[in-house]
Amino acid sequence: SHRRGPRADMVPEIAAAVGFVSGLLRTRGCVSEQQLQIFSGALREALTEHYKHHWFPEKPFKGSGYRCIRINHRMDPIISKAAGHIGLSLAQLYQLLPRELTLWVDPYEVSYRIGEDGSICVLYEATASKPPSSYGGMLTCKNQMMLGRSSPSKNYIMTVSS
Repeated sequence: SHRRGPRADMVPEIAAAVGFVSGLLRTRGCVSEQQLQIFSGALREALTEHYKHHWFPEKPFKGSGYRCIRINHRMDPIISKAAGHIGLSLAQLYQLLPRELTLWVDPYEVSYRIGEDGSICVLYEATASKPPSSYGGMLTCKNQMMLGRSSPSKNYIMTVSS
């Protein structure tokens, strides 16, 4: 029962984000695998609920700020809520997770940055091409030349090139 056309679900993107945060907790070895499973499930549900009306595969960067998960000397409430399910306090979370972390969960791409000046690393990138509607179906030779060889999936190419 696979629907054709651009997929509306957020499953791979949310899975990538949840796996990343769980992996950060796992590396310290203070959290048991059973706790990690509960945390992952809670985080997955919370993100699915949070993003439900803020997910636009045809405009992947619309709502990006709303979907962004952020730790910046303040813990992201979605993460702290999921951590509450396994009894992790805020103080413990601050010890286990980077002090500054930004995680962007957008349709077709999940990326993160640790530290305010860190480089952006892509966690998940859809291999399927994006729906042509995001370019208005007008990716002509001229546009492709203007975009250069870089991947058009990075929104900064659109804004930086003058």
